Amino acid sequence: MTDTNTLLVTSTDAGTGKTAVSLALARLAAERDQTVGYMKPKGTRLQSNVGKTLDADPMLARDLLDLDAEMHDLEPVVYSPTFVQGAIRGREDNEELADRVREAFDGLAEDRDFMVVEGADDPATGGIVDLTDADIAELLDARAIVLAHYEEPGDVDDVLAAAESLGDRCAGVVFNAVEDAAYDDVESEVAPFLEARGIPVLGVLPVERELAGVSVADLASDLGATLLTEDSGEEDVVERFLVGAMSGEAALSHFRRTKDAAVITGGDRADVQTAALDAPGIRCLVLTGGHRPPGAVLGKAADAGVPVLSVQSDTLTTLERAEGLVRGGRVRDEHTVDVMQRLLHDHADVDRLID
Repeated sequence: MTDTNTLLVTSTDAGTGKTAVSLALARLAAERDQTVGYMKPKGTRLQSNVGKTLDADPMLARDLLDLDAEMHDLEPVVYSPTFVQGAIRGREDNEELADRVREAFDGLAEDRDFMVVEGADDPATGGIVDLTDADIAELLDARAIVLAHYEEPGDVDDVLAAAESLGDRCAGVVFNAVEDAAYDDVESEVAPFLEARGIPVLGVLPVERELAGVSVADLASDLGATLLTEDSGEEDVVERFLVGAMSGEAALSHFRRTKDAAVITGGDRADVQTAALDAPGIRCLVLTGGHRPPGAVLGKAADAGVPVLSVQSDTLTTLERAEGLVRGGRVRDEHTVDVMQRLLHDHADVDRLID
């Protein structure tokens, strides 16, 4: 093993901003004249069950941190459904996998002062092959921080569970994207409670509207949607979702009271679709059930510059997946990491996080 200072960024669930925080911390360390590296031991953003990875996080890290490293070292285990099934059937050697991760890490960490290791979306991911985030922290001799959201008091249970799994390697917790209404509660009640349990709160980052949404293009990609319109509004950012289940007239009144929203409705609800296109704050339509809307709706959408997406799934399933994306935002580019750097600098104990 190396003498590199290694920090594992784990989380309570998906969409907490691990990649943005990981890369921002690496760049903050670089600003302090430290040589930095990055690794994501388990790849879970997959193109197919057999494990062709679509994980853009290591690629972004390679670009932003100017790393000369191969993808198979940055992400040595592709945690696909086929891989998991094979592990259950005894086709994977846990010790060999651990050696693979450790050897890749040692190569990446050579001559580096600071290594940031990005964990999985769920602390339990990897348990089948003894490579949970807690296992990896032990394997790589890393400190770990837990990244979490806070929307209600029950969220603290998840923080406690994640911290307990890490044991003495848990350096603390950072709350990300905390809404204004909850911010004081986190600082005045939650933080003292966790500190009394031996879990330092190393940052409380306020929600940043610029990072709170998802672009229409990313939404389409993650929903597996077909884009029915062309060359319009794909870079617009959606922050919230409305379900069009009422009459067209009632829907119009509802839609006009919001902004930066997407309307999710059945592909056969032309009245709701038309009402949505009359509301200035609607950024796109997501039509469920695989139905194609009338040509008049598509024409109106094209004139208004509002993208229309079509998905095969039902409205409830689509809503749940879409809201999960918006809750977490996503790392889109260098600008996202720049914003996170500022948030960490202003609202977190960067000295303790890095050093």
